[in-house]
Amino acid sequence: MASPQPSLIAAIPRRSGCRWLLSGWLLLSVGSLQPASAQTLYTLETKCAVKGGAPLTCTVEAVNEGGATLYRHRIGDSIQTIRVSSDPSRMALWDAGSRSWQNLRNAEARFSTNTVCFNNRDLCVVNANYLNSLLEDRPDLRGRDYVSAHFGANGRVDVICYDKGCDLLSQSVKGVTP
Repeated sequence: MASPQPSLIAAIPRRSGCRWLLSGWLLLSVGSLQPASAQTLYTLETKCAVKGGAPLTCTVEAVNEGGATLYRHRIGDSIQTIRVSSDPSRMALWDAGSRSWQNLRNAEARFSTNTVCFNNRDLCVVNANYLNSLLEDRPDLRGRDYVSAHFGANGRVDVICYDKGCDLLSQSVKGVTP
């Protein structure tokens, strides 16, 4: 169960045009030690999946650290970390092998399954409550089921699409690579 926590959306500054989307993506993390200035926002027991595998029990910890929010996902002995910074808005995944942050390529959320995925489903978080809280905070998203974001090489959002608009966008750029 989640520990008491402030609004998940409140952790993302309002000036971020993708505040609701980024907050959903932030549910993931890979571990670095927490500096003394870090502030834990919440800890959540949920389900995560790696590389399309079956959902496994995982613990998500959201931590404010300097100018970013880190989302650490502990799945067994593995930790996956997503970093979201707001000025400018960027998302990255910690690569333990190179010991560096790698910008995300994409992220998607499906409200009907309460699932948020990153980098073509390399990492997914299944959360029965989180996306519902987004819908409460963002009434304009009610009636939507699917949202997807593509990030540029610099980690910033290039495009966001919703529902069937994502299919149309995919068809319109089929065969075209940036």
